[in-house]
Formats: sequence, C-alpha cells, structure tokens
Amino acid sequence: MILVAPEKIKTYVEQGWWSEETMGELFIKTAEQQLQAMAVVDPPNRQDICGVAPLSWTWGQLLQQVGRYSALFHAQGLRKDDVIVMQLPNCVEMHAIYLACAITGVVVSPVPVQYRAHELTHVFATTQAKLGITTERVGNYLAAQQWAAHAHLFEGLQQIWSLGHDLPPGVMSLNQWLDSTLPWSASQLRQHMQDEGVTAHDVLTICWTSGTEARSKGVPRNHNEWLIAGQSVSQAGQLQWGAQLLIPFPFVNMAGVSSSLAAWLLVGGTLHHHHPFDLDVFVGQLRAHPMDYSVAAPAVLNLLLKQPEKMAGVDLSRLKSVGSGGGPLSEWMMEEMKNRFDIEVVNYFGSNEGAALSSSPLDMPESKQRALYFPRMGVPGFTWKMAVAQKIQTRLVDIDTGEDIHETGRIGELRFKGPTIFSGYYKAPELTERAFDAQGFYRTGDLFEIAGVASQFYRFAGRHKDIVIRGGMNISSEEIEGLLLSHPQVRDAAVIGLPDPVMGERVCAVVVSQAGQDLTLQNLVDYLKNIQEVAAFKWPERLILLDELPRNPVGKILKRQLRERFAAEPVESASVAGGVA
Repeated sequence: MILVAPEKIKTYVEQGWWSEETMGELFIKTAEQQLQAMAVVDPPNRQDICGVAPLSWTWGQLLQQVGRYSALFHAQGLRKDDVIVMQLPNCVEMHAIYLACAITGVVVSPVPVQYRAHELTHVFATTQAKLGITTERVGNYLAAQQWAAHAHLFEGLQQIWSLGHDLPPGVMSLNQWLDSTLPWSASQLRQHMQDEGVTAHDVLTICWTSGTEARSKGVPRNHNEWLIAGQSVSQAGQLQWGAQLLIPFPFVNMAGVSSSLAAWLLVGGTLHHHHPFDLDVFVGQLRAHPMDYSVAAPAVLNLLLKQPEKMAGVDLSRLKSVGSGGGPLSEWMMEEMKNRFDIEVVNYFGSNEGAALSSSPLDMPESKQRALYFPRMGVPGFTWKMAVAQKIQTRLVDIDTGEDIHETGRIGELRFKGPTIFSGYYKAPELTERAFDAQGFYRTGDLFEIAGVASQFYRFAGRHKDIVIRGGMNISSEEIEGLLLSHPQVRDAAVIGLPDPVMGERVCAVVVSQAGQDLTLQNLVDYLKNIQEVAAFKWPERLILLDELPRNPVGKILKRQLRERFAAEPVESASVAGGVA
C-alpha cells in the first residue's frame, strides 16, 4: 500500500532523505550483528497491569519471535496490505507484531488501551481490519471479553487473538497459535519480503489522532516516514549505539513509535517499556538499569522535581538527555533538571501527521530558551545542526487573511511540508483536502509567532484546533460535545481544557441542563462510561453549569471566553460538581 505520489518518492530518495531499506531489513541486519544483546524489556509491573509475567528478549530472541509472528500471519491468510488492529499495553510482543508487519507487508493499526466500543467501532469501519489482537485484561478492563461482546459491531473483523489464559468463546489464544507455529529464519524472512514486494514506501501503520472532527482520523505512515522521525529523535537526544531507552509513552502514536520503534531500531539499543505512568515504577526502572535516554510529559518531570527524595540512590551518570512535550514546559523545570540532575530537556512539538520541531542543546544550548522557543526550521536564511531542518519547509500563515507572516509578534498557523509529513488521512479524502493548503503545506492547527532578536525562533502561542490535551493525549471537543448533547438532561454543552499542573489540561464540560434537571458530573461520567462506552481519558473531570453558553452573532460558542473566565476561578465558585480521577 503506497500512498505517497511517485514524484515525491523519487525526489526524497534522490535527496537522500528516504532510502529503499525497509524497517524489516534494518531489524534483521541489526539483530544478526548482536544476537546476545538485550533488545526489549517489559515493564516490571506487567503482572499487575495485565496478569502476564514480565518478559525480556535479546535481539536474537526477538528475531525468532518476529519469525514466528510472520509465519503465523501468513499461515492464517494475512497478506500484504491487509490490516490488523492491535490493542495492547506497552509490552515486548508489540515489537514483534510491528516488525512482523514490516516484513510481511501487513498494516498494523495500534489503538490506545483506553479505547472502548465507541472508538473501536469507528476504527474497524474505517480500516476493515481482518484481525484484532488484544489481551485478557488491562487493569480492571476485561479487554478480550469486551472485544468478544462487541465483535458484531466491528466491520470486517474475522478473528480475535488475545494474550492471556482465561479467554471467552470466540477469542483465539495467541500463545497457543504461536506455540504451534515454526518460526521463519532470517533468510526466509528476507525471501518473503522480496516475494511480497514489500518496500520502504509501503504503509506500515495507521495511527489515530483527534482534532476538531467528531471522530478520530487514521494517519497512515510508511517505513521511511517513521525512520526519518526516528532520526530526529536520535539526533536531538544525541543517542549512541546500544543506548538504553526508557519510554513511558503509549506505544501507539508518534511520541511512542518514533522513540520505542524507530529511534530504538536505528541505534540498536535496549527498549525498556513503561505505561501507564507510575512514578515509583519509573524511578525503580531508573534505579535498576542506568539509562541513556528517556521521554516524559512535562507533568512527570515536575513530579520528579517536587519529590526529589524519590531519586535517592538513582545513578543518573548516563542519563544526560530527556525528551518532553505535549504541553507547556516551564523555565523553572528546564533549569532545575539541569542544575539538580545534570539532565538536558529536549522540548518537542509534534503531531501524528509528522509536523515536528525540537529544541535541543545542539541548536539551543540555553535551557530556559528551549522552554519558550523552537528553532525556526525550514525557513531560508537560518542554519541549524538538526538534519531535519534542511529537509522540511515551514511557513507561518495569518488564519484570517492567508498571508505569510515574516515579522515578529504576529500570531499565525504553523504549516509544514516535506518528507516527514503524512500523505493524507486514511480513506478520508475530504479531511485530507482540508488538511493541506493550496501550496501543499499541512495545516497544523497550532498557533505560533516569530520571536528572537534575529527572528530565528518560533514560539508556541496556542491552538487553533478545538482540542484538549490531557497528559499528552489529544481529545476532540466536538466528539465529547456530541456525546453529551445526547444525554437527556443536557440542553447545550461545550467542552474546554482547563490548566492543570499535573496533566497539562483536564477536560471540563460547560453545560446548560434541561429545565428542572439536577445534573451532576457523575451523571455525565456514568453515561459516557456505561451507555456510550467511551474511553476513560475523555470523561469530563469538571462540570460547570450555566444558564446559557456565550455565543457570537452567528451562533459559535465563545470558548476562549469560557477558558479565560474559568481557568483561574476556584472550583467552588463555578458551580462545579465533584471530580473523577
């Protein structure tokens, strides 16, 4: 499945930005070079998360597992361009599945473990995936059981495979399938790639992102699009060969896959899984295995600084760089991480669509500067050490006039073009058309302004898109508003994000209730959980009841006014119901 136009592929390859080497070929070559080196390690609390004892595989063992998954996919009739949906907590098996897909040409669509029937039904309707892979449970969520109960809603689904032991009828044991499958050797894997015609320009993944639309959008990315993202992570973090990586981001989107798969593969390192985030487990992993690189949301780094006693006895001599992003980074945090732990924080801005900037010590040595600004990459006249700066183009556009902005202090939408950017949303031509401007630049929906004495920086100034970013997860306000409006006690609703020192933002529902109704936050949460079966991270955590929502003359809700009014107001004075975790 090649979605990028041939002329673009030709240009990118001739420029040396893309290659003809697939991630499958790169993996086999790397594994053969270091069969005994450790490749992937499960979270130490995996037993608590999903009832499976933690595993760790060397590169040689992972190669065997990839051979086993590849042979199983083929034996079960999966062929190049078929789609599978994978819902698993971060674990070593995910590496085997990603890499088996890279070799067989099967497309994998990973989804967050928080997704429920509401989201999964949309994913299957869009992808028509033949196979679903999940696990017996994730925490208290009985994943395999729920998949079996809702299988009739999942268009195209033919089989469900699951890790674990106590599985419901209609769900096949993945462990039993694997135990009865003879793994393909490295030579067989290479031959299969050749026979199937798998190329580095073929789609490997379809990840899911939220924006202003009511449903998540599928973002296809090919081998080269992932590898160029991995190159940026590796360079910004100054990763060396064999690096020990501790990645607590979910292994299902840009932040997770670019680090846990692409960058890890490029440096032949050891990937230590972690998720969902647990500060004590995270610190325990740092204590047990000195790390070279990690990534963490700003809230996580703030917690480490606020509870320094937890870091007692941790050897940080190798951990010189940590990536962060998905929310504002404070100057205080950047300085304290350097002064207290001698760790440089790399500030990342990015999206599943491939729009990305990074403020690293390579280009911006001052930590306080990195908290506020990003290098103005992709603009003639500026030279940066990050290699991606010479591969992309960026422009800042006035969202009202469409004019390009060149002066400082004027806010506009940042747009991207180049080999890091996706080809378009999966099976959604109308969304794709809206996502790109007349010059072929991807519209990020994120607002920036030009800054710096030489106009050399971009400064993030907010979002044009109507989303809430909670702990690094994007939530479509329109999606949740539509669901809330279907509640019989709700007459009108707006969903906004309100600042939170831990999660970055929390979901706030501003609601006008039906006359005479005693509406509570728990009413809304129960409705979304039990009736609509919506992922938990989308549930409102604050309810504000108003007599009427503010609107402009054409009827649009004035959300900026709501954010400004309630962002700093004490909870008690805003008619707010009790919260949920």
